[in-house]
Amino acid sequence: MNPRSKSVLASSAVLSALLLAATPSVAAEKKYDPGASDTEIKIGQTVPHSGPGSLYGVLGRVGEAYFEMLNEKGGINGRKVRFFTKDDAYSAPKAVEATRQLVEQEEVLALYGSLGTAPQTAVHKYLNSKGVPQLLLNTGASKWNDPKHFKWTLAGLPLYPTEARILAKYVLSVKPDAKVAILYQNDDFGRDFLGPFKKVLENAGGKAKVVAEASYDLTDPTIDSQLINLSKSGADVFYNITTGKATSQSIRKVAELGWKPLQLLSAGSTGRSILHAAGFDNAKGIVAISYVKDIGSPKYANDSDVKAFEALREKYLPNVAADNSIAFAGYGQAAAMAEILRRCGDNLTRANVLKQASMLGGFRAPHMLDDVSYSYSPTDYTSIKTLHTMEFDGKEWQISEKAVTE
Repeated sequence: MNPRSKSVLASSAVLSALLLAATPSVAAEKKYDPGASDTEIKIGQTVPHSGPGSLYGVLGRVGEAYFEMLNEKGGINGRKVRFFTKDDAYSAPKAVEATRQLVEQEEVLALYGSLGTAPQTAVHKYLNSKGVPQLLLNTGASKWNDPKHFKWTLAGLPLYPTEARILAKYVLSVKPDAKVAILYQNDDFGRDFLGPFKKVLENAGGKAKVVAEASYDLTDPTIDSQLINLSKSGADVFYNITTGKATSQSIRKVAELGWKPLQLLSAGSTGRSILHAAGFDNAKGIVAISYVKDIGSPKYANDSDVKAFEALREKYLPNVAADNSIAFAGYGQAAAMAEILRRCGDNLTRANVLKQASMLGGFRAPHMLDDVSYSYSPTDYTSIKTLHTMEFDGKEWQISEKAVTE
């Protein structure tokens, strides 16, 4: 090739590059489903703001505060978040009514952080038939890990069978000949803990065994009679599968009876507000599973996530106690939902919200311990696989140094 030809080719290349640079770039196409637009994103949840589970209503109030804070800073990817938290009173029929309102009247893009196995079971098929994401549920029922049949639903708590199996293995390690008494909530929540725990003991083939069981309903005013009978069983381990008021009552009653078993508690019932109602002295020695920072412990006083929550609480929720661990968990879940929406960018379709949620594995929400993160994948909706054991010393939870991964 002669020098002149090379010069012409070079000039053409430069001209092409200049023309390309001058051509306006084509922006990625924005995609929206109901509940999303150029200016806002609508999301919702149902939690018990009243009734027997009203202790958990603070989850909704924290969500409102968190998204108000985000909106004041410009929202998510330039869009303000409209968050609706409706009262279902921990009632399945009310959860159905409230959820339908969110989907059909408010037209939310997705739901997150709704609470309770029974209430969420009541809307499980409905939301999946509508293709509405049902994310970060405040329940760890095993049924939520079913991406093949119910792909729109993901739990936000460790799955109950995971927790139960780790606690059963703990019992076998410290009391290989344990005699276990169990009190459980008479619904899917209680049975999801009960079966896997018993299975581990049975498969161990040793002397450890369940010697007594009793159930209770959420509407029961007290559980005194059940605990009196369990205390007479000769059990030296008490597995307490209860929630809210029933947890406080049961811990207090065990102490009143002078019964001194090794007590196991479900992770969702380890909050300081619950233990405070039971009496910290009465709760001393209780063992549970942990994956979150103990918001009331001095050891986390300078933790950056705890300090951020405290700033939010002081500004928007001054009537919520500084050591309210349920509120802190709600803060972490709201941050996780915000992260899902942030990752969606301008593709705010329900399908993409689900996709981003199912790929959240490795993300650590602010309330989680430093070595714990979500473990979701598109084919396995197990929410959290790495857990610690912890023991309450009468003032705070002492968390094991080594985590356990199932």
